[in-house]
Amino acid sequence: MNDDGAVIYGVEFQARSLCPQHGDTDAVHFLVGTQSLKRKNQVHLIEFDEETNLINKNIVTHEAGEIWDINSNPLNKNVISTCYNVSLDNKIQTKASLWQIPPLDDMGPVHSNSMLETSQYYSLQHICDLDAGHGHVRKVLWNLAGDCNKLVTISEHHIDIWDNNTVQLTNSISLEGKVQLQYSNGRFSPHHSGSQIAAAIDTTVKGYDLRSMSVAFTIEDAHSQTVRDMDFNPNKQYYLVSCSDDCKVKFWDTRNTHSPLMIRTDHSHWIWSVRYNNFHDQLVLTSSSDSRVILSNIASLSSEPYGHIDDEDNSESKEPDSDRIINIYDEHEDSVYAVEWSVADPWTFASLSYDGRLVINKVPRVEKYKILL
Repeated sequence: MNDDGAVIYGVEFQARSLCPQHGDTDAVHFLVGTQSLKRKNQVHLIEFDEETNLINKNIVTHEAGEIWDINSNPLNKNVISTCYNVSLDNKIQTKASLWQIPPLDDMGPVHSNSMLETSQYYSLQHICDLDAGHGHVRKVLWNLAGDCNKLVTISEHHIDIWDNNTVQLTNSISLEGKVQLQYSNGRFSPHHSGSQIAAAIDTTVKGYDLRSMSVAFTIEDAHSQTVRDMDFNPNKQYYLVSCSDDCKVKFWDTRNTHSPLMIRTDHSHWIWSVRYNNFHDQLVLTSSSDSRVILSNIASLSSEPYGHIDDEDNSESKEPDSDRIINIYDEHEDSVYAVEWSVADPWTFASLSYDGRLVINKVPRVEKYKILL
């Protein structure tokens, strides 16, 4: 049985921000934000038709500036956040805002081989700024667990917590220690009703409990160089994966952070993104400046070391699956800054490289059936 080939979509400008459309589980949707210094930036709303293997798109302009981060509201698919650069008093400032996507019924989908002038695009409708007065905002995180009532912004030295319904600032965490250290990224845990996050601080990963506003765990010197991304295992609440400029992916148990559970060295350059599959946690995606996306099976640390087991099956009769690379995807020609799983289909994922190339792939059927059968 042959697998469908990769589907490639070209964004007109350079791009590095990608996210799934969290509030929509009926169809495979991704959002891409562009980085152009000379022209109006855009948000591309990508719909992937699994039956035809084709892409439809809608494009809205983001006139505020070049987009460094994009995310979507889990409660309302038409509300998104962006972190973007603006020039204030001859200085570059990174701000964060919430936006409303205009009604797409008025626009109609644009097939991927069609071209429109920028003047024909609709613009995002500004809702509000997420400004806690703490300088450059690098990341906006929505809590996807529990009642999804928390929204977090991460700036250089602060983690600010907002009420998702009223968009009011409710609390703040300040980074203690050396002045030169800064927050660079963060990730909500899908466990603990969405009350815990992990944050990257140079080479360290620190976890915070947002109920007590205290440190939940610390992984000192998790990597030898800057930590770029991390993700929580969706099925095992104490398991975390991190990636770094040291070209390594490390798996951790946050109850014992003295040494990693596993180290992977499959990439040859900086690793920018790492993602657990939302349902089958043995499937792990990574993307790197080596222009590759790697899909791995990390069965030994997953909730399904023996694959899918029916009630009638005897688990002792099955051998544990082996940790291995499932596939290496080389459709990109530039640094791959982001990789994301679809929230509508657990077997579909997208990757984005700096040259504006979005690639949509699927888990190989052979691997899919190994997990399901």
